[in-house]
Amino acid sequence: MKKILPILAGTMALTTFSTLSHAAVLDDESGVYVGGNYGYVKVDGQDDFDDDNDVMQALIGFKLNRYIGVEGSYIDFGSYGGSVASAETDGYTAALKLTAPIGDRVELYAKGGQLWYTTDYDIAGFNGDEDDTAVFAGAGVGFKVTDNFLINAEYAWYDVDLDANDINDGADTNTDFKQATIGAEYRF
Repeated sequence: MKKILPILAGTMALTTFSTLSHAAVLDDESGVYVGGNYGYVKVDGQDDFDDDNDVMQALIGFKLNRYIGVEGSYIDFGSYGGSVASAETDGYTAALKLTAPIGDRVELYAKGGQLWYTTDYDIAGFNGDEDDTAVFAGAGVGFKVTDNFLINAEYAWYDVDLDANDINDGADTNTDFKQATIGAEYRF
């Protein structure tokens, strides 16, 4: 089941993008955008890694029209844990972003997609790393300072499994990353 979910998510994303790119008429709000977010992440699970931390994210996206876009990002969840067990996680995301304009200057949005991440572990002096995937969903609000520059506030949830195969006899812990950020976006 764990191998089927990334395949299904990838197939759905490609099908959706293909269908929307043919169905969506590019309008005056279509185009490339870049941005960055900074904020707070709560690592929440049934393991020794429960912690609060700073999170940084760089993103690039393409708006097909004022309602639909695709977005990719690099995200650094930072270091978390304690003196006995600690970890660092970073990764890349791909998402479909749906926007609902509220007037001329405010946008509500929701996005969801796939996270590909790497976690480096240090558990009682034993080191290791693990690559994995997770799904995520988020929502936010953007405020247009100008037609090209936005400030946003966002909340995102990542369904991460911290899987220390090389260290803890394959212990797999269900962990959620809950992220709240503020950021800026520039549209070209």
